[in-house]
Amino acid sequence: MRSLSQVRVFLEMIKFEHTVFALPFAYTGMFLAAGGLPDCKAFLWVTVALAAARTLAMAVNRLADNKYDARNPRTAGRALPQGLLDSRTVIIAAAVALALLELAAWSLNHFVFYMSFPALLFLLGYHYTKRFTWTSHWVLGFTDGIAAAGGWAAIAGTLSIPAYLLWFAVTCWIAGFDIIYSCQDMDVDRREGLYSVPAKFGTTVALWTARLNHVLAVAALLALGLTMELAWPYWIGVAGASVLLAHENTLVRADDLSKLDYAFFNVNAYVSLCLFAGTICAVSL
Repeated sequence: MRSLSQVRVFLEMIKFEHTVFALPFAYTGMFLAAGGLPDCKAFLWVTVALAAARTLAMAVNRLADNKYDARNPRTAGRALPQGLLDSRTVIIAAAVALALLELAAWSLNHFVFYMSFPALLFLLGYHYTKRFTWTSHWVLGFTDGIAAAGGWAAIAGTLSIPAYLLWFAVTCWIAGFDIIYSCQDMDVDRREGLYSVPAKFGTTVALWTARLNHVLAVAALLALGLTMELAWPYWIGVAGASVLLAHENTLVRADDLSKLDYAFFNVNAYVSLCLFAGTICAVSL
């Protein structure tokens, strides 16, 4: 029973349910590369790879930020600062996730397997960028964008212009909402000597920077649709995602961050699902 309890605590600590942010973009890359329904084997191993990669990244993140989390009122209640899990358990979980990630990459194709090694540099390293650069939001976005590129490569065995456009779109989308989310930690980041756009430039500039990133994300999605000459459902998906992003940016103001959690956890999940639904319908016509 204690083991099951620790598993539940671990899954809560890494917010495993938020894998929904990344999976739809990986699946979008798969469907676009396949021009229809990917085979079941690829679908399975991409799902395993994404779940393992996110588990690995979040476990390392919690280990790397433990001392900062303990001093931040927003994060002091997390499992490691509270002693609900020990570092050894989290390290073991990270090692298992790493093994599963490499197994999944090998099972997909050689290109994905070789691509997994430079990807690991970002999965393991982006947690530390906040210690020396306020561009850490874009490093996180680039890292999450690897999921979309990996989904494409799982089918195509290589990368091409549409894959890079999707990767860029995810980079800007993630960077934008990470900037919004980091506004709540602006004072803590300044006190701890950590770097972020809000800590460097203030909340107002941060929110406008987030909006610009979301405009660039939509522009990349439009370019992707034009490049691949996708059917009308894709454009409806992009329109829906654009409306949701616009809504997300109206929920948070420099003088009112009360709706930040809703914008981050709810709206962003719908953005990726909306685009994925439009893509499925487009390639199925």
